[in-house]
Amino acid sequence: MEELKENEEMEGVRDSKVYVVRTTIGQERSTADMIVARARNFDLPIRSVLVPQGIRGYVFVEGRDRISVERARMGIKHAKGVIRGEVPLNEIENLLVPKSTVTGMEIGDIVELTAGPFKGERARIIRIDESKEEITIELFEATVPIPVTVRGDSIKIVERRKEE
Repeated sequence: MEELKENEEMEGVRDSKVYVVRTTIGQERSTADMIVARARNFDLPIRSVLVPQGIRGYVFVEGRDRISVERARMGIKHAKGVIRGEVPLNEIENLLVPKSTVTGMEIGDIVELTAGPFKGERARIIRIDESKEEITIELFEATVPIPVTVRGDSIKIVERRKEE
């Protein structure tokens, strides 16, 4: 009996397809929440909704067919439409694992702070803590060099460390 149930579940997974819904930029999360609520309220065959961090203006919706995804997005202000065709799962696998915000940064890189009390200031990276996703920097404009620890997502790289 359990094997039959597992086979039915696996068949449901094989029947699912991933579609892309165009949204208003900045409204991806709220649009996804509304799609989920609408799918639950109307008992639509929507299995999951993905809002990837690096992609703006798009939401990935896994459903049985395009019609069910269209029904889920109808009436939602910021859901502009469903893009034709389906997305193969192997193309979005890399979006399922979140990337560290400090990936690609190295000690010695020059950065600019994008948030916090030192917003707009330039600094040099002196230490990277990948487990906490924090970076310790030394501000250029400070009269006394004080190390400041900030989150990795509150800085952007301005210049890479020069190899000697």
